[in-house]
Amino acid sequence: MKVLATLIAAILAASAPASAGEKRDESHQVPPTIAIIIDDMGHNLAEGKRLIGLEQPITLAFLPYRRHTTELAEHAHREQKEIMLHAPMANTRNIGLGPGGLSPGMGKDRMATTLRRALQSIPHVRGVNNHMGSLLTQQMDAMHWVMSELDHYPVYFVDSRTIASSIAGEVAAAYRIPTLTRDVFLDHEQTEEYVDRQFQLLVKRAKENGSAVGIGHPHKVTVDYLEKRLPELDEEGIAIATVSGVWAMQNGNRPMFAEGEKRQIRPALAKQE
Repeated sequence: MKVLATLIAAILAASAPASAGEKRDESHQVPPTIAIIIDDMGHNLAEGKRLIGLEQPITLAFLPYRRHTTELAEHAHREQKEIMLHAPMANTRNIGLGPGGLSPGMGKDRMATTLRRALQSIPHVRGVNNHMGSLLTQQMDAMHWVMSELDHYPVYFVDSRTIASSIAGEVAAAYRIPTLTRDVFLDHEQTEEYVDRQFQLLVKRAKENGSAVGIGHPHKVTVDYLEKRLPELDEEGIAIATVSGVWAMQNGNRPMFAEGEKRQIRPALAKQE
């Protein structure tokens, strides 16, 4: 663990912003860019289809083994949406995780097997983020086990940051897994006024930092808002991209993985753990 902690510290130091005396390359300006992840996909067929029907390149995070996960993920892939595994992780409130959940009592081998099977159950998966996880994402051993398994595959990781003390993103970075962190939750409250306020905050963060990642859910109010709001972004000079697109923008447009560097995820009718 001491080696891992040292590696985390080194990576964070290396990724610090340039000093005031260093000039940035202004020759290839890109507009402020947002990525929108919709979590909890797989339960709601009607709202899932509406989200897939949006023209913009949003990213859809699917819970494993849910009733409509496979159908919607296949549909989303045909419509060129990016697909993630929304991996259920233990939380501080003892809320049930459902199938595919990861909890500290599992131990390393069972956690790795559960995560691997969940990955295999999501067609066309490109990345992973945590569903809940306020307990698990604070634990070094558990995050070490999760990232050591993800490191085998060509997937990125987004820390949903359901608790401020999460170390998930830092551990993913230590494994050199392509990593982003959620900036804004869009719909903790399911009213148009709240979603609009949070969306404006997301845009503000993108203007300040170049890009920002927002997370929403397949609630009717959220889908209604996105259907109305996303087509307006072009005129405002705001771009929208997939998570992998934002990562590429932040990393000099280099590919996430070299050819043959990672094992391919073999789709399977995986058993639930």
